[in-house]
Amino acid sequence: DRVTPTSFGTQDPGLKLDLEAKVGGVVYNTTGKPLRSEQLKDLLPGVHGMIAGLDEIDARALAAADQLKVIARYGVGYNNDHLKAAADRSIVVTNTPAANAPAVAELTVALILNMLRPVLPAARETKSGNWPRYKGFSLEGKVVGLLGLGAIGKETAKRLVGFGCRIMAYDIYPDEKFAAEYGIQLSILDEILPIADVISLHLPGNKETQQIVNDEFLQRMKDGAWLVNTARGDLIDERALLTALNKGKLRGAALDVFSQEPPNPKNPLLELDQVIATPHMGAHADSATNAMGRIALDECLAVLSGNSAKYQVN
Repeated sequence: DRVTPTSFGTQDPGLKLDLEAKVGGVVYNTTGKPLRSEQLKDLLPGVHGMIAGLDEIDARALAAADQLKVIARYGVGYNNDHLKAAADRSIVVTNTPAANAPAVAELTVALILNMLRPVLPAARETKSGNWPRYKGFSLEGKVVGLLGLGAIGKETAKRLVGFGCRIMAYDIYPDEKFAAEYGIQLSILDEILPIADVISLHLPGNKETQQIVNDEFLQRMKDGAWLVNTARGDLIDERALLTALNKGKLRGAALDVFSQEPPNPKNPLLELDQVIATPHMGAHADSATNAMGRIALDECLAVLSGNSAKYQVN
């Protein structure tokens, strides 16, 4: 079998050695960037397995995949896959659930702390020879609302417990046992939004959640609150968020994901001092990249060997 890892992301060279030892040939993505559909059309003919990251895998790309059996997505999201087109061609699509949860949770907490305490501007000023007196906000005693209490939401909650904040959470299928163990108040959106000082998004990207953070949502939030998104860019109506920030409805936002990635350099959100923007780096930590690489590799090899995938999503 021939495999193309368009994204492997791992820092463990042993995974690449394992892959090369177990398949007939490997074609690597050498661009260092996610591939577009047109690029994949030239890469996929003759390929049996694909380990994919944020590549644009649509019906046009799959039309050129004459021998493809499996797309092992490196990461949790699979909204770029044309799942029906893959299923119609009997192509198995898998992902790596929970492997990156601790890393994304750590970044989430880091972003919250950097919003409440102006670490970045203070550091820049100090290195420029100034000695500013910035005032910040303590996380202790604040209300943090987690929208989504899946793997990443739970890991975030675990890390927030030690800060002495009140944690509220919304989830369609709430884990009551977990919530009780960590002192989390399970609530509905109408209860969380008006009182939460920080709203952190951990929802999946689908039709029900697309642009859930819109004008109405933002108006229901507490005045002067902060918003964090380390989940999916399409959860937020960026125009509505810009308005809320400019009008002072929100005090700040931290965004690791955008509706368009990379965002247009002229995206007005990037020009605001009260916005922290990072390049979809939540899973970019050694533990997460190695775990996702191993799961993606195992899933790909399982399907190519005629076995069932553990994390099939189509």
